[in-house]
Amino acid sequence: MTSRPSVALFATCINDTMFPGTAIATVRLLERLGCTVTFPEAQTCCGQMLTNTGYIAQAAPVVRTFVRAFEGADYVVGPSGSCVGSARHQHPMIASKVGDEGLRRASETLNQRVFELSEFLVDVLGVTDVGAWFPHRVTFHPTCHSIRVAGVGDRPQRLLREVGGIDLVDLPDADQCCGFGGTFSVKNPDVSVSMGSDKARSAVSTGAEYLVAGDNSCLMHIGGLLSRSKSPVTPIHLAEILASTREDPR
Repeated sequence: MTSRPSVALFATCINDTMFPGTAIATVRLLERLGCTVTFPEAQTCCGQMLTNTGYIAQAAPVVRTFVRAFEGADYVVGPSGSCVGSARHQHPMIASKVGDEGLRRASETLNQRVFELSEFLVDVLGVTDVGAWFPHRVTFHPTCHSIRVAGVGDRPQRLLREVGGIDLVDLPDADQCCGFGGTFSVKNPDVSVSMGSDKARSAVSTGAEYLVAGDNSCLMHIGGLLSRSKSPVTPIHLAEILASTREDPR
């Protein structure tokens, strides 16, 4: 690309509230790759938890806020396949269900510029080697929404394979859900813990130092179970590995 891409960071509410290091790492990474990054302060939540629980009418104002916050952006980039997937696939549906055709059209137009981080790096910037350095053994968990809703495919793995010093090992049963699922873990805690425990055991079996994923919600769930079992495996977001360099390591 010949000009500096202008990116509006969609931090997501879970990162803004609980994992700000991921949002900071995303900015560091994008700026290192030549992007101009802004943070629209009007942004709030993508509305996914309301939508998944059936509160469509209550989610509609959240969609309006999202559109107003980002409508002027060249690109909207979020370090979360789950939240980006929600914006792209749920927002037009919500607008249609509440009978707001203007919002539906605005949402569909905006969504053409909304990208999950790995998508933006590979598809828009055209890079897989981002100059990262992370000399550790890691294993990757492909989160359900990033694969099945956002459709990021193998882009995260392609980026990880190019990281200097990394030892990337396969995660057994990688296609299995971790059991978080937002409100699923609240409504079905026993099932959620059982699924998460399976995922945690798979991570431990690899001998990895770090379990990496593109969604902190899933990492929070698995990480809690790893912590309770006193496992040495540390959860880490993809953005934090990609932002790490020899000169400025994580």
